[in-house]
Amino acid sequence: MPETPVLDLSSDATSLTAAVCDIESVSHGEEALADAVEAALRRLGHLEVTRLGHTVVARTGLGRDERVVLAGHLDTVPLTTDPRNLPTRRVDRPGGEVLWGRGTVDMKGGVAVVLRVAHELSAPNRDLTLVLYEAEEVDSRYNGLGLIEQERPQLVADADFAVLLEPTDARIEGGCKGTLRAVVTTRGTAAHSARPWKGHNAIHDAAEVLTRLAAYEPATREVDGLDFREALNAVGISGGVAGNVIPDRCEVVVNYRYAPSVSEAEAEAHVRSVFAGFDVEVVDNAGGARPGLHLPAARAFVEALGLPVEAKQGWTDVARFSAMGVPAVNFGPGDPNLAHHDDEHCPVEQYGACEAALLRWLG
Repeated sequence: MPETPVLDLSSDATSLTAAVCDIESVSHGEEALADAVEAALRRLGHLEVTRLGHTVVARTGLGRDERVVLAGHLDTVPLTTDPRNLPTRRVDRPGGEVLWGRGTVDMKGGVAVVLRVAHELSAPNRDLTLVLYEAEEVDSRYNGLGLIEQERPQLVADADFAVLLEPTDARIEGGCKGTLRAVVTTRGTAAHSARPWKGHNAIHDAAEVLTRLAAYEPATREVDGLDFREALNAVGISGGVAGNVIPDRCEVVVNYRYAPSVSEAEAEAHVRSVFAGFDVEVVDNAGGARPGLHLPAARAFVEALGLPVEAKQGWTDVARFSAMGVPAVNFGPGDPNLAHHDDEHCPVEQYGACEAALLRWLG
């Protein structure tokens, strides 16, 4: 068997990020990195370490009044043929030095910061649960947080607050919006296109679906002091079987992004009301997550970092924490707009800045 790579948790955050990135871990191939992370955390001694598949959970047991989660996923999207993907390299740019390569943004910098905090704080002021998990970038049934929720929820559910170190450009993004996808179907009667009066055109009927979408005015909802801007859009349309046939069916795929104060059931009911009179099939619905900024741990986090908080306008795994009753925010190094790109890179100063911020909060 190949030898497990050794991660030096005493190295600086940028060097550790490079080392973590250089252990390739495309989704479903996280074993080598999970082995290295598990071995590194077990060497620290002050943590109780649990391994579930290729997900590693480490916990302190100091009896503190609060427990917080620091979490990040180990996997990346696949590499491409671009030689810049891996190994990582440091590059001097006009704005400062960056670390370049797959995972430098999404999200091995966050993983490295979690490992650095574990190394630096043997007696943090809050009990810690560190969750470094597999398969975030693929179908949700493989997600390591989902595995924990199903098999060992007690490892996480006793926390008061969670920080997911997804890339936020070193800013705080609270909670996340929910996301729903639905297929709105119109039905007609097939006929020869030379004699359309013999049938009924389902694609033409889809004009009303698009008209309702164009006229739709999304809400902005305040949740825990943050403004979440909702959105309802067509993201796909299909219909027709041949160039000489009046189509008997047309499908419009819509995506509703909704505030975390809206439940999954309420989101579905809203979409059905917008498209009343049409056949609506909900194919995916994942609720959002409240930021919980009124909670003591969240307030202390924001005060320690001294940064403004913005609403997370997308969906992240903070929603999984919310489903387990743990409010969460997103905070990590890297510009999320560069995630999955061949030019994925992050300013090296952000790794150290995120580490220093968490140490201020937890030290």
